[in-house]
Amino acid sequence: MSQTQDRCGSDTSSATGGATVFRAGAATSNITPSLGAEIVGNWTRPRATHVHDQLHARCLVLDDGTNRVALVVIDKLGIPAEDCEAAKRMIFESTGLPTDRVLIAAVHTHSATAVFPHQDFLARRIADGVCCAINNLEPARIGWGTVAAEEHVNNRRWLMKPSTKLVNPFGGVDKAKMNPPAGSPELLEPAGPVDPQICFLSVQSTDGRPIALLANYSLHYVGGVGQGHISADYFAVFADRIQELFGADRLSPPFVGIMSNGTSGDINNVDFRKPRPRREPYEQMRYVAHDVARRVFEAHRNVVFHDWVPVQMVQRGLPLAWRKPTAEEVARAREVKAGAQPLPERPHEEVYVDRILSQHELPAEFTAVLQALRVGDVGIAAIPFEVFVEIGLELKEKSPFKPTFTMELANGSFGYLPTPRHHALGGYETWLGSSRAEISASVKIVTNLLEMFGELGCVATAPRCGSCGRAETHRPVSG
Repeated sequence: MSQTQDRCGSDTSSATGGATVFRAGAATSNITPSLGAEIVGNWTRPRATHVHDQLHARCLVLDDGTNRVALVVIDKLGIPAEDCEAAKRMIFESTGLPTDRVLIAAVHTHSATAVFPHQDFLARRIADGVCCAINNLEPARIGWGTVAAEEHVNNRRWLMKPSTKLVNPFGGVDKAKMNPPAGSPELLEPAGPVDPQICFLSVQSTDGRPIALLANYSLHYVGGVGQGHISADYFAVFADRIQELFGADRLSPPFVGIMSNGTSGDINNVDFRKPRPRREPYEQMRYVAHDVARRVFEAHRNVVFHDWVPVQMVQRGLPLAWRKPTAEEVARAREVKAGAQPLPERPHEEVYVDRILSQHELPAEFTAVLQALRVGDVGIAAIPFEVFVEIGLELKEKSPFKPTFTMELANGSFGYLPTPRHHALGGYETWLGSSRAEISASVKIVTNLLEMFGELGCVATAPRCGSCGRAETHRPVSG
């Protein structure tokens, strides 16, 4: 914005004495609904009877003096694209920040309440959080790093021995199974890899006070909550623990720890090679979050902070086709809907009846919003799906920015995003209704995101002009 003051009331001037000033601000906004709302993420939808920990929108705003972006991570299973757009419109109306400069991603906790019928409340609270983060903008420094945490991530899709017949809800036979019995003698090997890398951005004031830390890890969720409990899962425990390790309690403005979900559509915390020991509620969640926070804290000691870095974002709407059921699948779904008994050899057939009929009624195409963001040398991709880990690994490898990470379930929630190879293997994540976009969607998304990364990189993180402090330009980063 060109005004000296934005609509939230904060000073937007980012130039001091002719030098470009990097600024950052962070805030949280409580998005917990009332008890009695439905908890989503499992086959059933129990009513919330207790709040173990509050749900939040955790907001980070970065401003390089020319460009301003907002990154919002919300404690929800997912957020529909239309509700993201509603929140972004409110943000624009309140702050003037363009809607294509806002990234909103869900963490995919399985112990949060549904967005509907609280979508107006959620959008307003997201906008309030971004407004407060803008109010908190101040001259800042930023750094980044990576660290590995192999212990906590496992591919949850397994190839099984030929003697195991994996019938799906549609009567077909799969080659891969999600979450097989731990320690089963029928296991062959995982159907895919894992990504053990934690990437993080750290922001502090010019005098070293912690402002925020945004981390990203490709772990679906941990779980193990109490019955009827609302919880933001390990994502919130990480945020609390990293604040404690930084000694950042009761700062003004408050420090904001954020854990975002990477490409974890086929990843979880269970090692299926051996039976999992019984844990008390929240025990495993705390174990994972505390270990991940410890690793980040130790890696943080080696972070190099920059007084200024470029912040650039591009957005693209990608047309994709909806997958469609066959005529036979539609006819069978209508039979079950009319009262025919689900076939016992077809697991969850009754659950997928409504999904098949809903998919059948969809138009031919929809638009998936993709975003590519550069913060200094760091690349961030935003994808509105539960993304398979191989997609994230390909983006890391081919991106011109190092490190690069992906925030999944960003700006929408269109189901799972397997690769064509995984579609051929079958399994829960590929079933029609779980995976809703065309089989080639992942290929198109990767191609577009790499093109979008190529549009960034026109300004160097360093060197900087010694006389005026402005960054010197160089040739665009190429792949």
